[in-house]
Amino acid sequence: MLTGFTPPFTPSGRSALIPAPPWHYAGQVMSLAFHVDQKTAQDLLPEGFGTATGNAACHFCEWQATTDGSEMLDPIYAQYKECFVVTEVEHSGKLVLYCPFIYVDQDLSIVRGWMQGWPKKMGSVWMTRSYGLNHPAAAPFQKGVRFGASLAVKDRRLAEAQLILTGEEADPIGFLSLPAYSSASLPSLTDMSSPGRTILMRAVTENKVQGRAYAATGTLNMFDSPHDELSLLQPESVSNASISTFALSVTGASKE
Repeated sequence: MLTGFTPPFTPSGRSALIPAPPWHYAGQVMSLAFHVDQKTAQDLLPEGFGTATGNAACHFCEWQATTDGSEMLDPIYAQYKECFVVTEVEHSGKLVLYCPFIYVDQDLSIVRGWMQGWPKKMGSVWMTRSYGLNHPAAAPFQKGVRFGASLAVKDRRLAEAQLILTGEEADPIGFLSLPAYSSASLPSLTDMSSPGRTILMRAVTENKVQGRAYAATGTLNMFDSPHDELSLLQPESVSNASISTFALSVTGASKE
Protein backbone atom coordinates (compact mmCIF):
# COMPACT_ATOMS: atom_id res chain seq x y z
CA MET A 1 0.00 0.00 0.00
CA LEU A 2 1.24 3.46 -0.90
CA THR A 3 1.13 6.03 1.90
CA GLY A 4 2.02 9.67 2.51
CA PHE A 5 0.22 12.92 3.26
CA THR A 6 1.40 14.46 -0.03
CA PRO A 7 3.18 13.06 -3.11
CA PRO A 8 5.39 11.24 -3.78
CA PHE A 9 3.59 8.20 -2.32
CA THR A 10 5.61 5.17 -1.25
CA PRO A 11 5.00 2.14 1.00
CA SER A 12 6.85 3.85 3.87
CA GLY A 13 5.46 7.34 3.24
CA ARG A 14 8.74 9.01 4.16
CA SER A 15 9.27 10.46 0.67
CA ALA A 16 6.18 12.67 1.05
CA LEU A 17 7.12 16.33 0.71
CA ILE A 18 5.36 17.28 3.93
CA PRO A 19 3.77 15.34 6.81
CA ALA A 20 0.26 15.91 8.10
CA PRO A 21 -0.45 18.69 10.63
CA PRO A 22 0.00 19.87 13.26
CA TRP A 23 2.62 22.24 11.87
CA HIS A 24 4.39 24.34 14.49
CA TYR A 25 6.00 27.67 13.59
CA ALA A 26 8.17 30.21 15.43
CA GLY A 27 10.08 33.15 14.08
CA GLN A 28 10.95 36.81 13.80
CA VAL A 29 8.43 39.07 12.07
CA MET A 30 9.03 42.53 10.62
CA SER A 31 5.67 44.26 10.16
CA LEU A 32 4.67 47.49 8.43
CA ALA A 33 1.13 48.86 8.49
CA PHE A 34 0.33 51.11 5.56
CA HIS A 35 -2.43 52.86 3.65
CA VAL A 36 -3.28 51.78 0.12
CA ASP A 37 -5.70 52.87 -2.56
CA GLN A 38 -9.06 51.49 -1.40
CA LYS A 39 -10.38 50.67 -4.86
CA THR A 40 -7.23 48.75 -5.77
CA ALA A 41 -7.50 46.72 -2.58
CA GLN A 42 -11.17 46.10 -3.32
CA ASP A 43 -10.41 44.84 -6.83
CA LEU A 44 -8.13 42.15 -5.33
CA LEU A 45 -10.88 40.71 -3.12
CA PRO A 46 -13.07 37.75 -4.07
CA GLU A 47 -16.52 38.86 -5.15
CA GLY A 48 -18.83 39.35 -2.19
CA PHE A 49 -16.14 38.90 0.46
CA GLY A 50 -16.47 42.38 1.94
CA THR A 51 -15.32 45.99 1.72
CA ALA A 52 -11.66 46.98 1.72
CA THR A 53 -10.90 49.71 4.26
CA GLY A 54 -7.72 51.01 2.59
CA ASN A 55 -5.53 49.68 5.40
CA ALA A 56 -2.95 46.96 4.75
CA ALA A 57 0.14 45.35 6.24
CA CYS A 58 3.33 43.84 4.87
CA HIS A 59 5.20 41.17 6.82
CA PHE A 60 8.75 39.92 6.33
CA CYS A 61 9.23 36.71 8.31
CA GLU A 62 11.99 34.27 9.12
CA TRP A 63 10.39 31.04 10.33
CA GLN A 64 11.39 27.77 11.89
CA ALA A 65 8.77 25.03 11.46
CA THR A 66 8.41 21.48 12.71
CA THR A 67 5.92 18.66 13.16
CA ASP A 68 7.41 16.21 15.66
CA GLY A 69 10.69 18.02 16.31
CA SER A 70 12.74 15.98 13.84
CA GLU A 71 13.10 18.93 11.44
CA MET A 72 14.95 20.86 14.16
CA LEU A 73 17.84 18.38 13.78
CA ASP A 74 17.94 18.86 9.98
CA PRO A 75 17.33 22.62 9.73
CA ILE A 76 17.08 22.79 5.94
CA TYR A 77 13.68 21.15 6.43
CA ALA A 78 12.69 23.62 9.16
CA GLN A 79 13.83 27.08 8.17
CA TYR A 80 12.46 29.43 5.53
CA LYS A 81 11.69 33.10 4.91
CA GLU A 82 8.61 34.74 3.48
CA CYS A 83 7.07 38.08 2.58
CA PHE A 84 3.35 38.70 2.28
CA VAL A 85 0.77 41.46 2.16
CA VAL A 86 -2.67 41.43 3.76
CA THR A 87 -5.43 43.96 3.20
CA GLU A 88 -7.98 44.91 5.85
CA VAL A 89 -11.61 44.10 5.03
CA GLU A 90 -15.00 44.65 6.66
CA HIS A 91 -16.38 41.12 6.41
CA SER A 92 -19.67 40.02 7.99
CA GLY A 93 -19.59 42.96 10.39
CA LYS A 94 -16.00 42.37 11.54
CA LEU A 95 -12.54 43.50 10.54
CA VAL A 96 -10.50 40.69 9.00
CA LEU A 97 -7.58 40.39 6.59
CA TYR A 98 -7.27 38.98 3.08
CA CYS A 99 -3.99 37.84 1.53
CA PRO A 100 -3.61 38.53 -2.22
CA PHE A 101 0.19 38.00 -2.44
CA ILE A 102 2.74 35.88 -0.56
CA TYR A 103 6.25 34.71 -1.43
CA VAL A 104 8.44 32.06 0.22
CA ASP A 105 11.82 30.43 -0.41
CA GLN A 106 11.04 26.78 0.38
CA ASP A 107 9.00 24.19 -1.52
CA LEU A 108 7.75 22.71 1.77
CA SER A 109 6.26 26.06 2.71
CA ILE A 110 4.62 26.46 -0.70
CA VAL A 111 2.75 23.16 -0.42
CA ARG A 112 1.71 23.77 3.19
CA GLY A 113 0.48 27.20 2.11
CA TRP A 114 -1.46 26.00 -0.94
CA MET A 115 -3.28 23.47 1.23
CA GLN A 116 -4.41 26.36 3.47
CA GLY A 117 -5.35 28.58 0.52
CA TRP A 118 -2.35 30.93 0.71
CA PRO A 119 -1.34 32.07 -2.83
CA LYS A 120 2.35 31.29 -2.35
CA LYS A 121 5.01 31.75 -5.01
CA MET A 122 8.76 31.23 -4.84
CA GLY A 123 10.83 34.29 -3.98
CA SER A 124 14.04 35.41 -2.34
CA VAL A 125 13.58 37.13 1.03
CA TRP A 126 16.32 38.68 3.14
CA MET A 127 16.04 40.27 6.57
CA THR A 128 18.34 41.83 9.15
CA ARG A 129 18.77 39.45 12.08
CA SER A 130 19.14 40.47 15.70
CA TYR A 131 21.56 38.51 17.85
CA GLY A 132 20.77 40.39 21.05
CA LEU A 133 24.35 41.58 21.63
CA ASN A 134 25.51 45.15 22.17
CA HIS A 135 27.59 45.19 18.99
CA PRO A 136 27.26 47.03 15.65
CA ALA A 137 26.83 43.76 13.71
CA ALA A 138 24.34 42.24 16.14
CA ALA A 139 21.36 44.59 15.52
CA PRO A 140 20.23 44.71 19.17
CA PHE A 141 16.65 45.73 19.93
CA GLN A 142 17.57 49.26 21.00
CA LYS A 143 16.41 52.74 20.08
CA GLY A 144 17.92 53.94 16.81
CA VAL A 145 19.00 50.51 15.51
CA ARG A 146 18.12 50.01 11.84
CA PHE A 147 16.70 46.92 10.16
CA GLY A 148 16.13 46.15 6.50
CA ALA A 149 14.32 43.57 4.39
CA SER A 150 13.86 42.81 0.70
CA LEU A 151 11.88 40.55 -1.62
CA ALA A 152 12.95 39.51 -5.11
CA VAL A 153 11.32 37.12 -7.58
CA LYS A 154 13.15 35.75 -10.64
CA ASP A 155 16.01 38.22 -10.04
CA ARG A 156 13.65 41.21 -9.91
CA ARG A 157 13.26 43.14 -6.68
CA LEU A 158 9.59 43.51 -5.77
CA ALA A 159 9.74 45.12 -2.32
CA GLU A 160 12.11 46.61 0.20
CA ALA A 161 11.61 47.93 3.71
CA GLN A 162 13.67 49.85 6.26
CA LEU A 163 12.85 50.23 9.95
CA ILE A 164 14.36 52.31 12.76
CA LEU A 165 13.53 51.23 16.32
CA THR A 166 11.97 53.90 18.54
CA GLY A 167 12.74 52.24 21.87
CA GLU A 168 9.04 51.77 22.65
CA GLU A 169 6.80 48.71 22.65
CA ALA A 170 4.35 48.16 19.80
CA ASP A 171 0.83 46.82 19.41
CA PRO A 172 0.37 43.82 17.09
CA ILE A 173 0.14 44.63 13.37
CA GLY A 174 -1.61 42.80 10.54
CA PHE A 175 -1.95 39.02 10.89
CA LEU A 176 -0.60 39.29 14.46
CA SER A 177 -3.84 41.04 15.42
CA LEU A 178 -6.64 39.96 13.03
CA PRO A 179 -7.77 36.69 11.39
CA ALA A 180 -6.56 36.26 7.80
CA TYR A 181 -8.36 34.67 4.85
CA SER A 182 -7.18 33.54 1.44
CA SER A 183 -8.58 31.78 -1.61
CA ALA A 184 -7.93 28.21 -2.75
CA SER A 185 -8.89 27.01 -6.21
CA LEU A 186 -8.94 23.51 -7.63
CA PRO A 187 -8.20 23.68 -11.38
CA SER A 188 -8.05 20.41 -13.29
CA LEU A 189 -6.36 19.42 -16.53
CA THR A 190 -9.23 16.99 -17.16
CA ASP A 191 -11.71 19.88 -17.46
CA MET A 192 -10.08 23.11 -18.56
CA SER A 193 -13.38 24.77 -19.40
CA SER A 194 -13.36 26.16 -15.84
CA PRO A 195 -10.58 27.43 -13.59
CA GLY A 196 -12.09 25.36 -10.80
CA ARG A 197 -14.14 26.20 -7.77
CA THR A 198 -12.70 28.94 -5.54
CA ILE A 199 -12.91 28.34 -1.81
CA LEU A 200 -12.36 30.97 0.87
CA MET A 201 -10.21 29.49 3.62
CA ARG A 202 -8.46 30.37 6.85
CA ALA A 203 -6.01 28.33 8.88
CA VAL A 204 -7.15 26.71 12.10
CA THR A 205 -4.54 27.74 14.66
CA GLU A 206 -3.81 27.26 18.32
CA ASN A 207 -0.99 27.73 20.84
CA LYS A 208 -0.23 31.29 19.78
CA VAL A 209 2.69 32.89 21.63
CA GLN A 210 3.41 36.59 21.07
CA GLY A 211 6.86 37.84 22.02
CA ARG A 212 7.73 41.43 22.78
CA ALA A 213 7.05 43.78 19.86
CA TYR A 214 9.52 46.61 19.30
CA ALA A 215 8.03 49.75 17.74
CA ALA A 216 9.68 51.38 14.77
CA THR A 217 9.29 53.97 12.08
CA GLY A 218 9.49 52.52 8.61
CA THR A 219 9.50 52.90 4.86
CA LEU A 220 8.15 50.41 2.33
CA ASN A 221 8.51 50.47 -1.43
CA MET A 222 7.21 48.09 -4.07
CA PHE A 223 8.44 47.78 -7.65
CA ASP A 224 6.90 46.85 -10.98
CA SER A 225 7.50 43.47 -12.55
CA PRO A 226 6.28 41.93 -15.83
CA HIS A 227 4.97 38.83 -14.05
CA ASP A 228 4.07 39.88 -10.49
CA GLU A 229 1.51 42.49 -9.44
CA LEU A 230 2.52 43.20 -5.87
CA SER A 231 3.14 46.84 -6.84
CA LEU A 232 -0.61 47.31 -7.28
CA LEU A 233 -0.57 47.72 -3.50
CA GLN A 234 2.09 50.44 -3.50
CA PRO A 235 1.89 52.11 -0.06
CA GLU A 236 0.50 55.62 0.08
CA SER A 237 2.04 56.02 3.55
CA VAL A 238 3.38 53.82 6.35
CA SER A 239 1.45 54.35 9.58
CA ASN A 240 3.17 51.91 11.94
CA ALA A 241 5.99 49.39 12.06
CA SER A 242 7.45 46.82 14.45
CA ILE A 243 9.71 43.82 14.91
CA SER A 244 8.55 40.95 17.07
CA THR A 245 8.80 37.25 17.70
CA PHE A 246 5.77 35.02 17.28
CA ALA A 247 4.82 31.35 17.36
CA LEU A 248 1.70 29.36 16.52
CA SER A 249 0.53 25.91 15.52
CA VAL A 250 -1.63 25.09 12.47
CA THR A 251 -3.90 22.10 12.96
CA GLY A 252 -5.94 22.36 9.76
CA ALA A 253 -8.03 24.80 7.72
CA SER A 254 -11.66 25.83 7.59
CA LYS A 255 -13.83 26.87 4.63
CA GLU A 256 -15.81 30.11 4.72
